[in-house]
Amino acid sequence: MASISGNERPDLRDLLAFYAAAGVDDAILDEPIDRFAESAQRQAAAVQGAGQQSAVRSEPTRPDRGAPPPPPRPAASAAVPDEAQAAAARELASKAATLDELKQIMESFEGCNLKATAKSMVFADGNPEADLMLVGEAPGRDEDLEGLPFVGRSGQLLDRILEAIGLDRKSAYIANVIPWRPPGNRTPTPHETEICRPFIERQIALAKPKVLVTLGGPSAKLLVGTQDGILRLRGGWKSHVTADGTDIPVMPTLHPAYLLRNPAHKKLAWRDFLEVKAKLRELGSL
Repeated sequence: MASISGNERPDLRDLLAFYAAAGVDDAILDEPIDRFAESAQRQAAAVQGAGQQSAVRSEPTRPDRGAPPPPPRPAASAAVPDEAQAAAARELASKAATLDELKQIMESFEGCNLKATAKSMVFADGNPEADLMLVGEAPGRDEDLEGLPFVGRSGQLLDRILEAIGLDRKSAYIANVIPWRPPGNRTPTPHETEICRPFIERQIALAKPKVLVTLGGPSAKLLVGTQDGILRLRGGWKSHVTADGTDIPVMPTLHPAYLLRNPAHKKLAWRDFLEVKAKLRELGSL
């Protein structure tokens, strides 16, 4: 580099261009910077921070004795079937003065665990003022989807049976002992049946049919008060007495779903419904 005499003062722009060409890209301070000391400080700070985080993680959490206890977890929506739920159902059912009131009570009732898994409540179908009432056991998949009893294949067979004796759904009233579908169409437990018993008994009392037909063994056993099998019960007139003392003749017969699996027994159901037809004529209902 050539020396610069006192009379030769280079322009500042030329000086900066010279430094840039020489590879100088940082300004030089008056005091030197110890880069080694800076690196040591950064490493010490990193070690100290890691130690503090480890201490926080290892220190056990101490409960605040002055803080209020945590709120209790909400109870499950499914009720455990027991005598208390059955007693509540009896009390509620007895308060219903009409079928509409009974339906509203059942829709708001939370004492049956089957309600938690069912899509809809299956209350009834047909004419509530009809002289004939038919009672099955519980809804199936199709009934749960549509909210009406006997709408699947078994319902179609029941419609044909009613048509054969000169009736249809407008001249009959149809319900079930259990208004909610059991999961997987399993058999209702005795507790579940007892919880729902007050509702179907009140439904019968409010509908006031002249003739009652039970479809299948479970509904027959419940409403007639026996442990005999349906093949022994069917074909003979039984009796159901309501809470107010009304005696209603009952014809136990085979469930349409059973007839679909055992078509040879359709002749037995046909005999039962011929008896029903004769009884309705005797009472002046046909």
